[in-house]
This record gives sequence, structure tokens and C-alpha cells, in this order.
Amino acid sequence: MIGMGENMKCVRFAKQPNYIEDFIDLPKKLYSRETNMEDADTMEDLLRGEHPLSSYFQLDKFLVYAKGTAVGRFAITTYPGDDTAYFGFFECVKNRKIAKFLFGQAENFCRQKGYKRMLGPVDASFWLKYRLKINRFDAAPYTGEPYNKPYYYRLFLDNGFRVKEHYTSNDYRAIDESYVNEKYEARYREFIGRSYRIKSPKPEDFDKILDAVYDMITELYSDFPVYKQVSREDFREIFGNYKMIMDMSMTKIAYCQGKPVGFYISVPDYGNSVYHLAPWNLPMLFYRKNHPTRYVMLYMGVKKEHQGLGKAIVYSVMKELMQNGRPSIGALARDGKVTQNYAAEDITNVYEYVLLEKEL
Repeated sequence: MIGMGENMKCVRFAKQPNYIEDFIDLPKKLYSRETNMEDADTMEDLLRGEHPLSSYFQLDKFLVYAKGTAVGRFAITTYPGDDTAYFGFFECVKNRKIAKFLFGQAENFCRQKGYKRMLGPVDASFWLKYRLKINRFDAAPYTGEPYNKPYYYRLFLDNGFRVKEHYTSNDYRAIDESYVNEKYEARYREFIGRSYRIKSPKPEDFDKILDAVYDMITELYSDFPVYKQVSREDFREIFGNYKMIMDMSMTKIAYCQGKPVGFYISVPDYGNSVYHLAPWNLPMLFYRKNHPTRYVMLYMGVKKEHQGLGKAIVYSVMKELMQNGRPSIGALARDGKVTQNYAAEDITNVYEYVLLEKEL
């Protein structure tokens, strides 16, 4: 126990089973079955220090209790040589007094440890989950979306955090073979005419493509605010299960002189079912893979020396969408990135997310 308020206490714990259970159970009480986006197995691995990424950081875990009931949780992630403390795994009942106590406990801990700022929400790692959703709570969460309670944004602001980064996801309308986008088609033809190749990988090439994407991501995403390098082996372990859920026709790799120079990774929108895998929902998962209602465009990157290639890759994805007639979501583009405004005339809705900071 590290702090006590009126009928409240904050407990810092290690691997005690009762606290791990309370930590994992809290989202089940706050969210509906359809909106709970937490993978309990992954969460337990992290809490026990048994996740592939656990060796990269120190994870300090906390629970807030009121009258003996868990009403809030958070964890502070720290990295060697980094004076920022990453505040994440945040969940809290809708109570400003409890939230103030929780945030105060987090701040006191970080100050005592000598950290200069808190950044969040960051659930341990860039490779897991970060950012706070701030609008469109009327829509069901999509696969890969950082989802949270609508009142969390106000709790962060009320407790001294300010917005550091802003991100958007775009809903794109369905298109068919009558669709015309002369600008993107011209860019596609330009690059194909310059002997670039843009193609979907075969399932048997998944491991090789994963290595190529790792090389490009580590180069292209290194300037992101919470990015931390991981080894190729750990990247493979984290993303290896994507093979089961990916529709390869909607994933593209661009090549120049035989070398991969750009990528676009999409998955069918499974909602939250991929986070709650069980024998009873596997048939639905496989059905959704083959009969998607829409696609989620998760990751995209183009090496800097191939300027303009991004639109060509996007058009190759558009060509697939023309054939299958499905809508899509362009997920989590950071403000200022060109991907945020791709095919702007086809956007029907915009989701917003923020990353927040508090100086200590």
C-alpha cells in the first residue's frame, strides 16, 4: 500500500494472484462484451513479466480500492536512459474524486523516482497500445482501435495533462469498379512505368514479408513519440499471429529493383473478437476473414527516397476495394503525416485520438 485517501487506498503489487485478477477484471466491469478490447491472456503475461516485450521495460502496477472494491488501475512503464514515465493500462470508474486520487498517486510515484514527465496513455509499449479515443463513441470499436470510456479525456485534462499529439482514423465509403480517381491512378501508372512492383504477398511468404516490414518500420517509425526499438525475433513473435487474421489481397508490398521499399497492411474488421479468442468464436472469426464487412488499414510506410510511392500503393489497395465493394478505415494517422489526407473526398467520418503529457 502506497497511499490512503478517504475510503480509498492505492496498492502497488508484484505478482500476487488476487491483485492480478482484480487488475484484469476491472475492464470487464466497465465495458460491455462488445466494447471490451483487452486481451486478458496478454494482460496476464505482462503483469507477470512473461510477455516477449517484458525484458525491455520496468512495469510498476497499481490498483485503487474504495471500500474494498477495485475502482481504478494504472501502470507506470519506464525504460533505461529515458526520463519519461509512461502512464498506461488506465481504467477508472466515473468518479472525479477517485480519479484525482489515482492520478495523484501516479504523479507522486513518478516524482519520487525522478522522472521529468508523464506521457500517456501508453500501455507499456508502442508495439502494444497507446493513445486515447476522444470521439465517435456511438460506433462499435474496430480491430486495432485504442478504445476507452468517453469520460477519460476529461479526467486526464482535469488532472493536469495536456494534449501532445493528435491522431485521426478515417472512415472511407465503399467504392466499386465505376470509381475514378485520376490523380491516384496517374501516380500508380507512373511508378509501375518506372519498373516498381506493387503486389500482395502469398501466405507462404508471410515470414519473409514480416522481416521486410520490420526493417522498414524500424526506419520509418523511429521518430514517433513513444517508439522503442525491439529485436527482429521479438517483432516476429508479437506479429506472427497476424498470419491467421490477414487477408493477403489487402496487404501490399512495393519493390524497387527487387528490394522492398513500401508496405500497406490491412486486416478485416473483426471488432473485438480477436482479443477474446475461444473455441466458440473461432468459426465466426474465420467467416469474418472470408466475408468481411469492412477493412482496417493498420500500417503503411514508404522509404523516404521513394517520394510519391505512397499514393501508388494506396491506389493498388483501392483497386482491391473496387472489386470487393467494401468500406474501410484508415487507422490512426498522426497529424502532419500525408497519409492523414489520402483520398479525402471519400472520407465519411473521422475518429480522433490524443496522446497526453504532464510535466513533473
